[in-house]
Amino acid sequence: MFYRIFILGGLFLLSTGLWAQTLVTYQPSTQDFPNPERGFYRYSKTEASNYTLLNQTTLENYRLLHMPPSANYSIYSTLVFRYFVLDDFKTSNISQAFLDNVQADFNTARNAGVKLIPRFTYTNDVNSTGCSNWICTPYADAAKNWVLTHIAQLQPLFEANKDVIATVQMGFIGVWGENYYTDFFGDASQAPDYKLTDQNWADRIEVLNALLDATPTERMVQVRYPQKKQRTIYGINAPTTSNALTSGEAHQGTDKSRIGFHNDCLLASANDYGTYNDYGNSSTFSSSDTTNLKPYLENDSRFVVVGGETCDDGYSPQNDCASSDASAYGDTELERMHYSFLNSQYNNDVNNDWVTDGCFDEIKKRLGYRFELQNATFSNSAQNNQVIDISIDLKNVGYAAPFNARGVELILRHTLTSEIWYSTLAVDPRFWLADNNTYDITVSICIPNDVPLGDYEILLNLPDPTPTLYANPSYSIRLANLLSDNSDVWEPSTGYNKLGHTITIDNTSSNSACNGEIEFHNSSTFLPVELLHLEAYPNNENIIIQWTTVSEQNNKSFHLEKSKNGRDFTEIKIIEGQGYSETIQNYSYTDTDVEWNTHYYYRLIQKDFDGSSTTSKVVGSKISMEHSLSEFENSIKIYPNPSKGKLHLSWDRHLEEIIQIRVLDVLGNEMLIHNPTNSLMDISSLNNGLYFIELKSRNIDYYQRIIKW
Repeated sequence: MFYRIFILGGLFLLSTGLWAQTLVTYQPSTQDFPNPERGFYRYSKTEASNYTLLNQTTLENYRLLHMPPSANYSIYSTLVFRYFVLDDFKTSNISQAFLDNVQADFNTARNAGVKLIPRFTYTNDVNSTGCSNWICTPYADAAKNWVLTHIAQLQPLFEANKDVIATVQMGFIGVWGENYYTDFFGDASQAPDYKLTDQNWADRIEVLNALLDATPTERMVQVRYPQKKQRTIYGINAPTTSNALTSGEAHQGTDKSRIGFHNDCLLASANDYGTYNDYGNSSTFSSSDTTNLKPYLENDSRFVVVGGETCDDGYSPQNDCASSDASAYGDTELERMHYSFLNSQYNNDVNNDWVTDGCFDEIKKRLGYRFELQNATFSNSAQNNQVIDISIDLKNVGYAAPFNARGVELILRHTLTSEIWYSTLAVDPRFWLADNNTYDITVSICIPNDVPLGDYEILLNLPDPTPTLYANPSYSIRLANLLSDNSDVWEPSTGYNKLGHTITIDNTSSNSACNGEIEFHNSSTFLPVELLHLEAYPNNENIIIQWTTVSEQNNKSFHLEKSKNGRDFTEIKIIEGQGYSETIQNYSYTDTDVEWNTHYYYRLIQKDFDGSSTTSKVVGSKISMEHSLSEFENSIKIYPNPSKGKLHLSWDRHLEEIIQIRVLDVLGNEMLIHNPTNSLMDISSLNNGLYFIELKSRNIDYYQRIIKW
């Protein structure tokens, strides 16, 4: 079996006995640019008592280079932190009007090409009266029973909008949802113990478990303190020496693999204002513990999401750039703890220092992942039914790996017709760690028989795998590279990355069909509409175009386009889609505007409700008959259909003398020639799929669809 995918640091593997190959070397790019689910985020807040909806234009402008408030730097931003303050619902259900507004915000984010980091809280206000401290009780959060009720109400929203949720932050408990100053879950700010009891831990863990259950398994939940994860996974008595997540446990959909971290007082003190505290329990004391909790977070964060914000510039020079002072470790801490995102609006006393110190440009490029191609080896030519080798080396020079699933596709695009063929690779970019290793993707892929001959550009696509976002280039990953001619690999109109190589498919191989290897296909497994088949065939004086979908997600419409040369297409019909469907749907259109003996090409543009679109393969057909089939057509019998290999053919020989019988594929290529005097046809040598039987007389060309299975 020829299918091989290796992801090995620095190892270079090639198959033997293949056609000549070319080595392509890539230059790293120094550009800063937007990429999904990483970087500096923009902050936003809304309250139930005075709901302010997100604005699409504002969010779209965040994706452009801009300067946040109080910043002396400019950024691109694809993430929006969103506080949803439930101040009107501390002792009641969340209203439907509020839930509708939250849905509207998710819709706006989707249309704008950004993702949200939602956190739900009951108060962001500080009560400073009634005590000598800067913050006093009561804190005005909500009791556990209402928290659990509200999480259950939010579950459908989380599921419906998981595509534009980057990660969910725990929230709910305490002022700002930071799980610290709280009326109901244990207040570790209070003397003399400054700790949490067993019951406090049990209540907090119950809320976290409810939120994990309400959040789709594809998404992580961030907690404020590393110890919170330890005691949720290992129990209330778990020590701060508890084991971090391993590579074998990562991304398995378990609670352990889905709990990440948000540090909202990054670089504020030696233990980040209590972030790295052991808060004790009923039988133990509370104390700072950077010795164990920092290494724990360092190791765990290799495989989970980490983000947050700086909050106080008093811890200087430690929070400055490492190059500015021997005791400084601001940027190296981001690297050590694998940060994917930071707040661009707080605290800019700290963030602006990084600009002055000279490390900010590196920070904004390295937050999260940053993939750089090193080199790649490609076959120069191939034949149908042959296996080609492709080997790609890349590095992650960012601070972290992607924390959400990501598709990986190799794409062949015909240089003349732009027809696209996809091969989905069993590769997981979440394991392309920020560890200075080279990750090698070596694949052997079969070129199936129905790939048309010609020259094909090779591209790499790293799309968002959710159906609603797959075809939107705003959600695809851009590689940080230039080609040898100094042009960028990134193709903004498609979200593809050009690999700087063209392969020629120059002949039909005498070998048998692909035999179990991964192949190129003319539709992607990540498409929001799974197209089972698309065909065009003659019917009397017309051409019928038919297609079938297995499932549809967010499918607004199909736009049927037509061409006489296979390159210049014109829209001829818009057919409404099903929106959302998990059942087989059949579509058909009859093109009556056709001329005799003229070959026509057709393709579909599938459009989502959000405006994104996907283009199908191209199919063709022509009317070559000189008169109606009518009576003769009714006499023709071809059965069984579908067939495993043997077909019976009969017709009224008094009406027409058949002089040629052929089997054609869907593109009109001749697959078999059959003797008209033999009523039994053997098609067992054909691959399974759709074909046409052509019966040709001196006056009539007759076509009938058959399925070989």
